[in-house]
Amino acid sequence: MSNHKPVIGITMGDAAGVGPEIILKSLSYEEMYQISNPLVIGDRKILERAKAFVGSELNIETITVDQLDQVSYQQGTVHVLDLDLLPADLPVGQVSAEAGHAAFKYLETAITLAKDNKIQAICTAPLNKEALHKGGHKYPGHTEILADLTGTQDFSMMLSAPNLKVIHVTTHVGLIDAVIMIHPERVYHVIKLAHDTLQKAGIQQPKIAVCGINPHAGENGLFGYGEEEEKVIPGVEKAQSEGINVVGPLPADTLFFRTVRGDFDIVVAMYHDQGHGPVKVLGLDAGVNITVGLPIIRTSVDHGTAFDIAGKGIADEKSLMEALRQAAELAPK
Repeated sequence: MSNHKPVIGITMGDAAGVGPEIILKSLSYEEMYQISNPLVIGDRKILERAKAFVGSELNIETITVDQLDQVSYQQGTVHVLDLDLLPADLPVGQVSAEAGHAAFKYLETAITLAKDNKIQAICTAPLNKEALHKGGHKYPGHTEILADLTGTQDFSMMLSAPNLKVIHVTTHVGLIDAVIMIHPERVYHVIKLAHDTLQKAGIQQPKIAVCGINPHAGENGLFGYGEEEEKVIPGVEKAQSEGINVVGPLPADTLFFRTVRGDFDIVVAMYHDQGHGPVKVLGLDAGVNITVGLPIIRTSVDHGTAFDIAGKGIADEKSLMEALRQAAELAPK
């Protein structure tokens, strides 16, 4: 086996969704094997079934954890750590407790392997929150499971698309709750996470811009109730006092345009839609979701389980391929 390429654990996500299909499609490309050693963590029989959906000729080989360091990864054979949790006839495109529980177990297994340094990064196919909850795992999503199982307090979701990176102060909470949850220390921590992550990726002094909460960043008290002054500015100033190259809060309506133009390396968004909207405009296949602040590298597709098209073989693999590229790039060398 070639040692210089990172082993990337690809979790199958919700087996009733498009995850198994986009995994097979992605692993049909030579490029994925040039940059990484991909290991699928999931259910072999679900992958075998997905071969028919996408018309794949790939050979699927089951391996055990003990065999991990003997695997020779090359295009044509997909290696799977088979947890054997699901029936072969699991209904496609439907919410089920068993698929939700299995998706949790795939991720839990991947986290253990990453902690033991048996894999160098995790790349996740989408899970379904409703199925996850039905399966007995009350988390808002992947990110919170990863944080909980690695004991991480300070983490954030970063979306990466061509020419635009966005990191979030809050994500999966209602808008009113998000505003309540924003406070200077959290703003500071997210700025610092952005700075440290981009430095590790080779940008010496990243240019960071912070969004306001209100339209026009409050326009000196014209909009809102002084949220920028109370919740955002002290966090920005603390980061600046440590020599971090950060400005803000700036009006969100023009900030993303300026960042794509090249003025900044990353935007700190205050809430989910403020940050997600601009990235999705660039194309649903372009964005990759990266959890920042974890002790392990984790990237993900930036789309859902797409139950409506699952089993039809038409799901687009580009986001997963981009997530694999980013995992390979960010993995510890």
